[in-house]
Amino acid sequence: MVEIKTPEQIRKMREAGLVVAEALKACREAVAPGISTGELNSIAAKVIADHRATSNFLGYHGFTGVICASVNDEVVHGIPGERVLADGDMISIDCGAIVDGWHGDAAVTCFVGSGHAEELLRLSQVTEDSMWAGIAQVKKGNRLSDISRAIESYIRRQPLPPKGKYGIIEDFGGHGIGSAMHMDPHLLNYVDRRRGRGMKLVPGFAIAIEPMVSLGTPKTHTLADEWTVKTNDGTWSSHWEHSIAVTEEGPLVLTAFDGGRAKLAELGITAAPDPLG
Repeated sequence: MVEIKTPEQIRKMREAGLVVAEALKACREAVAPGISTGELNSIAAKVIADHRATSNFLGYHGFTGVICASVNDEVVHGIPGERVLADGDMISIDCGAIVDGWHGDAAVTCFVGSGHAEELLRLSQVTEDSMWAGIAQVKKGNRLSDISRAIESYIRRQPLPPKGKYGIIEDFGGHGIGSAMHMDPHLLNYVDRRRGRGMKLVPGFAIAIEPMVSLGTPKTHTLADEWTVKTNDGTWSSHWEHSIAVTEEGPLVLTAFDGGRAKLAELGITAAPDPLG
C-alpha cells in the first residue's frame, strides 16, 4: 500500500525535513580531521532534541545511532562510534527525524580535510547531481521508473574516472516515506525492465531518493556488525539523499532549506511553494 498524505501531513513532513537539514548542516560544519563519528552523532542528536523532534534511526531494528556514518569504502549504515576521521577521508552522513509522527530522511557526502583526488570529488558531484536529476522527475503523472531512469542515465553519461568506473549500488535504493521512515515503494537507482514502469506519481506521495555510487563494483557485503555495508572491491563510494513530496504545483524537497528551489531552477523545474512560508 502506498501512503498518500494530506497537505497538513506534508506540512509536518516539511517540519521534520528542516530538522534533518539542520542536523546535517551541523555535522558538515563539524567534519574535520580528529573528530570521531560518535561526536558527529552527538552533534546531530543535540540538534534533533533542540528542535523537539525525535530520531527515526535510533533504535530502528536495534540501530544505536541517530546518524549513519559511512567512511570511504563503506556505502551505507555505518554505526557511529569511536572511529576518528583522518585527513583525506570521505564520509557519508545519513540522518532522519520525526515531528508529530511524520518522518524526514536525508544524506550528504563530506570530505575530511583537503587534498582529495579529483576522482573522489567528481564521484560525490556525480552522485549528488544524479539525485537532482531524479528529483526533477518527481511530478504529477510521471512514474516511478522515470526517476530511476533519470538517475541511471545521468550517471551513465558522465566521463569515467581515469582508474575506475561508476558502480550504481544494486542492493539498496530509495523508498517511500511518511508516517514511517521506510515504506512502499522501493526505488531502484537504475532501470529494471522486469519491474515495469512502476506506480504513477500523484499529489500527496512522498519518496526518499538516494543514489549510492562507487568508483568500482556495484556489489556490496554487510559486515559482522550486521549494519555496515561495504563495496566488495574496496572502492570508495558516495551517498546523497533527499525526501521529496509530489504536489499539484511541482516537487517539494522536504529536506532542503529552500525546498529545492535553487537546484530545480537550474534544471528548468519550478519547485512547489513552501507550506511553511
